[in-house]
Amino acid sequence: MMITRTVDTDYLVVGCGAAGLAFTDALIDASNADVVMVDRRHAPGGHWLEAYPFVRLHQPSAYYGVNSLPLGTDAIDTRGRNRGSYEQASAAEICAYFERAMERLLASGRVRYFPMCDYLGPHRFVSRVSGEQYAVKVRRKHVDATYLQTTVPRSYPAPFEIAPGARCVPVHELASVGERPEGYVIIGAGKTAIDACLWLLDTGVAPERICWIKPREAWLTNRAYAQGGELVGTMFEGISLQMDAAAHATSFEDLFARLSAAGQLLRVDHHVTPSMFRGATMSTAEVDELRRISNVVRLGHVRRIERDAVVLDEGAIPTSPRHLHVHCAAPGLNPAPGVPIFAADRITLQPIRIGLTPFNAALVGFVEATREDLAVKNRLCPPNPLPNTALDWVRGTLVAMKADYLWSSEPDLVDWLERARLNPSRGLRRRIGEPRVQEAWQRFTANVRPGLARLEQLLADAQA
Repeated sequence: MMITRTVDTDYLVVGCGAAGLAFTDALIDASNADVVMVDRRHAPGGHWLEAYPFVRLHQPSAYYGVNSLPLGTDAIDTRGRNRGSYEQASAAEICAYFERAMERLLASGRVRYFPMCDYLGPHRFVSRVSGEQYAVKVRRKHVDATYLQTTVPRSYPAPFEIAPGARCVPVHELASVGERPEGYVIIGAGKTAIDACLWLLDTGVAPERICWIKPREAWLTNRAYAQGGELVGTMFEGISLQMDAAAHATSFEDLFARLSAAGQLLRVDHHVTPSMFRGATMSTAEVDELRRISNVVRLGHVRRIERDAVVLDEGAIPTSPRHLHVHCAAPGLNPAPGVPIFAADRITLQPIRIGLTPFNAALVGFVEATREDLAVKNRLCPPNPLPNTALDWVRGTLVAMKADYLWSSEPDLVDWLERARLNPSRGLRRRIGEPRVQEAWQRFTANVRPGLARLEQLLADAQA
């Protein structure tokens, strides 16, 4: 007969990826809470444990991970396509980092960790290894760090048919292919497909041997304006340029033309208007490299790969068994709708600022530790659903800017934001006297109110 063990705790955190770890780290730093963490994987790190070998953070390491433990050395790259921006950790570095972060949490004596366990709910989980079952008495809240779980090609089957004899591999197998193919067919339009294309070019594959099937074109965030630390003034300059573009935009199309002209958003093909925005961050040098690939197919989604043809929504292109087709078409970001982050007995971790998963989770952890009123907590932490379309840049910017304004009137939050390693805008106040920051501040104050009002109008018009 299976015996069920009982565990008592203040918080039950389900999911030990970046969000669950950053939340727990911030919570125990600001309170004396006891936490039980449960995860189905063998180690902390979430989808990073299933990442393809050549992936890197597309944001600086300087503000990724947990608040209490630096990731990397805060170095600014001096060579390569990321030159002039903060270093970006590899998948191996991130997995090792999260192991160290978990060790620090366990050393606090207030965190217990149960890997290789399936959460059965409500407040029950079972070990995948021993079969032992656990019932958790939760004194305060259940924290769902899996609501927006990322889907990667390793765990997501190709969303198209593959005929016998056709060669198709998920992206994580690309680096281990033995037989040299005649050509490569990259399937997908997002960051994973971009990484695959850049890796092939970096390893010496001629661009004419790459065919890139893109169902959509994407707007990309310019990484030069997504820097903190010593470069935080450039980030604020970017925000001021965004508000300038918004304040003067005459239409939705004109807004994105202005954002592009101001260097805030990038696109690979200037002849195709992007419809997708998922928050991927790129350097201008990376975008220039991608432009070397001229064989780009825009015929919708792939339906099946035959021995001699790739069949898409709007036509077909020739292929052969000598070509390697690379599946990069997993959904990636989870499009789940926003729900209140705080409930009476539950916390559902979600973004507040676009693209800053650990920062958002840490902020929620601090707010949970320092506030009691549910309405106040939810007012300070509005959910900002993960972006998918260009319109989501507008919505996401509005949610984040309004939240920033609310935080500025909370003295303890202002102090926490200035101390938080995960906050990319930390240190901006100390640089307000610099000429470049002064110029950006003047531009920002002149445009922020009309800019936000214009974004509200554009969003309302689009939704209508």
